[in-house]
Amino acid sequence: MTSRLPMFPLNAVLFPGVSLPMHVFEDRYRALVHHLLRLDPAERTFGSVGIREGFEVGDQGAQSLFRIGVRLQLSEVEAQPDGSFEVVATATERIRMERLDGSGTYPVGEIDALPEPSVDVPEEVVGHARATFTAYRAALIEFRSDPYSGSLPRDPEYLSWTLAATTPLPMSDRQALLEAPDALVRLEMVTEMLRKELRAMNVIPSLPATDVARTRWSPN
Repeated sequence: MTSRLPMFPLNAVLFPGVSLPMHVFEDRYRALVHHLLRLDPAERTFGSVGIREGFEVGDQGAQSLFRIGVRLQLSEVEAQPDGSFEVVATATERIRMERLDGSGTYPVGEIDALPEPSVDVPEEVVGHARATFTAYRAALIEFRSDPYSGSLPRDPEYLSWTLAATTPLPMSDRQALLEAPDALVRLEMVTEMLRKELRAMNVIPSLPATDVARTRWSPN
């Protein structure tokens, strides 16, 4: 069922389970936070989709958006003296945005929930994904900090989201992982992406592939 949801497009692709700290300073998104603070804490949700072309801030703003994104639950808010906010939100589920209305004080999207289907994932696929990511981490820490700490999940769905979220891939690859139909396809995709990164790192050991063509992060 289509519903309306405040939207906060970002120059980033988010995944369910990821917590995101944000500095909110632009007027339209400050208005969005004020709106959420008037609601019951359990109802303080908003959506985010990645910006395909354009910027998060400024008069031009986002000119092209991806349709698949996530719903986020606002969990922490700290008002600043200048009227901005420091917030933390956690992505809870995927959504599909059918339309974005920017005529109000903050953007509002017409969205549908995009639940994750339950599928059987062979243990071999899970094992290959875990082993490939472990090899990737070992190669990557020669050039930069470890992208992940702790033990990897064994549940295929959680593992697929964890690998998608923690692997520093280009934005187009991250969006493709978000749009994957289920955990099996996502694990196969991220495993192949990691293998390509490993091959590139072996060919050009002085320049990790993960440092090439990365989308720049913007605070708001």
